[in-house]
Amino acid sequence: RVVPMPYQSGSGDYDHRALAERAGPRTRFVATTHVHHVYGGDMNVQRIRRAVGPDAVICLDAAQSVGHLPVSVAELDVDFVVFSGHKALALPGSGAVWARQERGPAFAPGGWSGTPNTVGIASLEAALDWLDAAGVERIERWTADLASRLTDGLRRLDAYEVLGCPLSLAADSTVQRRLGIVTLRHRVIDSGDLGFILFSHGFMVRSDHHCQGDAGEKTGSVRVSLHVYNTVEEVDRLLSVLASLS
Repeated sequence: RVVPMPYQSGSGDYDHRALAERAGPRTRFVATTHVHHVYGGDMNVQRIRRAVGPDAVICLDAAQSVGHLPVSVAELDVDFVVFSGHKALALPGSGAVWARQERGPAFAPGGWSGTPNTVGIASLEAALDWLDAAGVERIERWTADLASRLTDGLRRLDAYEVLGCPLSLAADSTVQRRLGIVTLRHRVIDSGDLGFILFSHGFMVRSDHHCQGDAGEKTGSVRVSLHVYNTVEEVDRLLSVLASLS
């Protein structure tokens, strides 16, 4: 039986108290995420282990964190870490699964027939080497600063709603800052139309429901994903285009 992870409304954070109430001796596997793919917040996965106990297997989706911020498996009390290569500057179709030895051997590794994606695998190795050389700590600070600049600008535009915890929007936030992902809606323009408008100005964004499932946002939105290759000038130009649509 699959039970959805409980969320807090508005912020998208896990509801750790509700999770602790749902978890029990029959809990076998917990699938969780490191950084929210819509709201851009750290999901405080260190509290997941305390909520579900020492025996449940935890699989961490690190697609939005590997390559964006330091990820130390030694500091994460999880059993599996998975991520996709294209989120970490590699070619599409590659990724990795890390397994902790205490529980990993209990799971039979899968395989595939045919020729593996050797080009994608080689690109993933090169991308991870480049990210290590560049310094993921520097990348985290850069993308968090860009996200703060964008959200600070959006707060001055009444035509837009920014999704996620409102306390995490500003550069002087008293709570954790969002990490390179800013998702927004125009109060009049449909998100699909807004995505096409931004694309016509040279901005590549995603505009839909972002694979959230039944428990996610019911209305589509536009997600801006920032990385090391983005600049302050690009953020300011994006804000200028958005302001022209207010």
